[in-house]
Amino acid sequence: MNIKKIMVIGAGQMGAGIAQVCAVSGYDVILHDTNAEALDHGFKGIEKRLARDVVKGKLSEDDKHASILRIKKTDAIDEAANCDLVIEAVVENMDVKTKIFSQLDQIAPAHAILATNTSSLPITEIAAATKRPDKVIGMHFMNPVPVMKLVEVIRGLATSDKVFETIKQTAESLNKTAVEVNDFPGFVSNRVLMPMINEAIYTVYEGVAEPEAVDEVMKLGMNHPMGPLTLADFIGLDTCLYIMETLHEGFGDDKYRPCPLLRKYVKAGWLGKKSGRGFYSYSK
Repeated sequence: MNIKKIMVIGAGQMGAGIAQVCAVSGYDVILHDTNAEALDHGFKGIEKRLARDVVKGKLSEDDKHASILRIKKTDAIDEAANCDLVIEAVVENMDVKTKIFSQLDQIAPAHAILATNTSSLPITEIAAATKRPDKVIGMHFMNPVPVMKLVEVIRGLATSDKVFETIKQTAESLNKTAVEVNDFPGFVSNRVLMPMINEAIYTVYEGVAEPEAVDEVMKLGMNHPMGPLTLADFIGLDTCLYIMETLHEGFGDDKYRPCPLLRKYVKAGWLGKKSGRGFYSYSK
């Protein structure tokens, strides 16, 4: 299948990043969000990052201009009718995602592939909201999308080999490394990462060490580029909690039980960098 036009649903940090790498790689892109402010913010973020790449010599001025021209902003999901691939990148919530996929199934052409950037939710369950489960697949990009090379490509129970190969090739055309993963809670990345972050939170909760000390140990002792609590703040503590709950429910194993301190911070609205406060303060 030849992918020419891609629609990205959700103009947040992940969606805007996905739209950017698709446009830079030569695809025509439709960036969709129902929130006009979020759509504007996402598009301006793309322009800012591309301008920074020009300054760094990673991109020419002409390529920057051409990439921006390839992106069309819209609040109308009906524009999926003209796309070969739709990548959903909205909030990590099964009800929201299945509603969107049910809509897309009615709108997108019969040949179109519907992909989700979910970081932990079952692809098979999302696919069940459509009448084309063979054309539904997981395409889990890492954050920040323009920098990180990995894309987890996750087959649902019914995903066809042809669709898998098309998405693998598409990911590689974005200068990414596609890694095949089966449909289990958290896939590989978050099944390994989130329990580590949760355990780091437990060390703070139990008074073993302060956040700064936990992060220093992991950076200097384990050669991690970023400490787990700093990373949690960047991901969003609400997202971390949701993924831990998905793992806990999916496996029924108490080793995935979210730390009470993580729940407390989320209830307090301390969501990390995006809210200005998490394990660290990000006040201007």
